[in-house]
Amino acid sequence: MDNLKGMAWMVLAMLSFALTDMVLVFATRALPVAQVLVLFGIGGAVLFGIWARVQGHHWVSPVLLMRPVMLRNVAEVLATVSFVFALSLIPLSTLSAVIQANPLLVTLGAALFLGEKVGWRRWLAIGVGLFGVLLIVQPGAEGFDPNIWIAVAAAIGLSLRDLATRPVPRSVPTTLLASYSFGAVAIAGLAMLPFGAGWITPTPGMAFLVLAGVLMGMVAYFSITAAMRVGEISVVTPMRYTRLVFAFAIALVVFDERLDPLTLVGVAIVVATGLYSLWRERQARRILTAP
Repeated sequence: MDNLKGMAWMVLAMLSFALTDMVLVFATRALPVAQVLVLFGIGGAVLFGIWARVQGHHWVSPVLLMRPVMLRNVAEVLATVSFVFALSLIPLSTLSAVIQANPLLVTLGAALFLGEKVGWRRWLAIGVGLFGVLLIVQPGAEGFDPNIWIAVAAAIGLSLRDLATRPVPRSVPTTLLASYSFGAVAIAGLAMLPFGAGWITPTPGMAFLVLAGVLMGMVAYFSITAAMRVGEISVVTPMRYTRLVFAFAIALVVFDERLDPLTLVGVAIVVATGLYSLWRERQARRILTAP
């Protein structure tokens, strides 16, 4: 295992995800959300489908009807639709802060739905981390924006997607899974089109920007896959939090956003408890694998 390379790949993945989020913000300002979902969904489905075909896999496959794959696609739709809607309604920095609860929610879901053993220390970390999320959301505060609950829905959707991915057999190529997920998002966008502002012909510049966003998403996907393959998961995974650094930098420089001190405290709590939970999981695995 080459942990240094794995960490570098993970940082590149997080930078690519943050840049993709930036593109989505610009896209949702110029186009209806449903149309953005369709364009990104079709672009991702086609490109990942071609990638899977180059690997020797067929897009039309019994894999599509596997229960874990179907559940994963439903969770992906919830996550992506909520995420893109949130990007169009709340600041990028706030959404990025809420999304950092994903590792904690995955641990919580694994304990509740997959029967994974979680000790009292990680339960405590989950509780403290969720308190940190409340500091970010700040329900009941003056000027509270209820649209932030859409960001919470996105975080829940991402966690459900990650949980649904675990039962998928390792023989199923991840490129095929990604293509199916993007295809499901495109279908959801098409279903939403009649209820929105319709279809707006994108300018050449916007079309190029959307294509660039899809390509950056593929770079992120390739990088995160490479990170998991060349480095130890317990060492590489904490680097996911670098996405927050990139997102905050983009929000500050590109969109002139600011975070209040209470939100920053909440972010610090969520990140700290997430890192602690990952560390405890690593310790538990060491005990289980010890001779």
